[in-house]
Amino acid sequence: MARGTPPRFVVRTLLVTLVTVAFVLSAALLAATLNARGLVRSEVVDRLERGQRLLAALEERRAQELHGQVEMLAENPTLKAALDTYQTELRTTSPEARKDLLATIKRELDKLAARIGPDVVAVRDQSGSVLAVAGRRANQWPDAHISPSGADAAFVSTATGVFRIASAPVMLQDTPLGTLELASALDGHYATELSQLSGEKTLILSGDKVIASTLPPATTMALTSPILRAIPGLDLVTLDGSEYAVRRLVDQGQVQVYVLDSIDDAAGSAMQGAQQTMGILALCAFGLAGLASLWLARTIARPIDTLSTALLEMTRSRDFDNPVTPGGYSLEVDTLTSAFNTMMQSVKTAEAETLSAYLGTIRALALALDARDPYTAGHSERVSAMSLAIGRVMQLDDAQLEVLRLGALLHDIGKIGISDHVLMKASGLTPAEYEIIKQHPGVGARILGSVPFLAPHIPIVELHHERPDGNGYPHGLRGTEIPLLARIVHVADAFDAMTSARAYRPALGTAHGLRELWRCAGSQFDAEVVQALVHSLPHVDTTEVERFTRPSVGAIARARR
Repeated sequence: MARGTPPRFVVRTLLVTLVTVAFVLSAALLAATLNARGLVRSEVVDRLERGQRLLAALEERRAQELHGQVEMLAENPTLKAALDTYQTELRTTSPEARKDLLATIKRELDKLAARIGPDVVAVRDQSGSVLAVAGRRANQWPDAHISPSGADAAFVSTATGVFRIASAPVMLQDTPLGTLELASALDGHYATELSQLSGEKTLILSGDKVIASTLPPATTMALTSPILRAIPGLDLVTLDGSEYAVRRLVDQGQVQVYVLDSIDDAAGSAMQGAQQTMGILALCAFGLAGLASLWLARTIARPIDTLSTALLEMTRSRDFDNPVTPGGYSLEVDTLTSAFNTMMQSVKTAEAETLSAYLGTIRALALALDARDPYTAGHSERVSAMSLAIGRVMQLDDAQLEVLRLGALLHDIGKIGISDHVLMKASGLTPAEYEIIKQHPGVGARILGSVPFLAPHIPIVELHHERPDGNGYPHGLRGTEIPLLARIVHVADAFDAMTSARAYRPALGTAHGLRELWRCAGSQFDAEVVQALVHSLPHVDTTEVERFTRPSVGAIARARR
């Protein structure tokens, strides 16, 4: 059986290269996905623990307030009088008269309920029997005694629901008249209130029964009895295909209250952006690898084909008596050697081109970040150019200028992890949104940290929002604790932001921008860098702006501290 024609060297090289690139990219994507999910899981767990501590303190305060409220209500003089009259005349009056006495107690209790609006307020006699009940859920309150007199507020489960209860004795001088109970229901309203306070999901259980939940309906349906019994011992639980972090907020008797946070929801937005970025990089990598492999394979195969053709021709002519002359043979060897040397040089060229392509990809990524908002288009390029101009005025060497150039271009790369509704918001940011924006230097530093040759640029990306007065972020560095290159980018970034139009304001003039920089020199900006910026702007008439661009002695002194 005849053997098939083997593939050409070019085809084989392309296939091997593309398969290798696909494998490496797949492994990198898998590793990045697992790492990102692990980071998100850790962040969700930490956030949930902070929320748990906050809610636990709040619940303790609510319990104290409920107990204090019931003790205050137990001192109501008209209620005491009604209970005292009932106990005094209980044995001497007819059943009809006792009904009137109970009606009197009920009226007093209704007055208290109208004043505080509770779910349940009840009065029991010394034997524990309910004399009167008022409130929104009065019809759900059991007659049986459920809480000892004077106990702190606690969660109890009844046949009609779960309640937080506090009780206090009603005393007339030293004589006990009964017990006043004040209770609030743990229902859907209570669960929603906890979720609004914590930003997480809430689950209220009574034994193996779900009392209330703010989880999605399908997730709530997935809470089977085995899962409910296992939850107390779990930190993570999978419900309806989604992973949740779980923390217990309350555990009293048959009543448990849990807060849950979906790890999948938290990871979804982050993973979507990361996967899109990896997809773009993968396409670029495949294209570059294919072109480079095709060119490289042809470069190597051409001299070999030439030699093969000569050998084949010699074989066809069967001119074995006349071997290749030394001169001719040496020429083929020299050609092959030259091709080999050319190939080696081409490999070096390919490496340089790969590095250049990688930097071009990073630059394109920075431009793509600017392009998310038409008002910031070209911002990174302008900040890079302005930073270089400042660096030349400050007589930085070539190595520092190269670090400054790319670092300034990448200074806002961390904003790729900031959602569009925060990044491109036309109005002022809320404190919570500003805290989200403040995360971008750290995100950018982590992005660059995965690329070894970008390590010199990390201080610029991470620290370009630090201030000489220590009020910057993310670390609150002061003065010369901030690297010079980061101080330069800080000034260039602020100046370009002020002199560029935004959705919420027009662009400020150059003179106005310089005036703002000098106004904040020494506190927000490095005064020497601001001064270098002035000298680096050839289009600025320094005589025109001299009156407000000349640094004060105090500003220079603050900058050098």
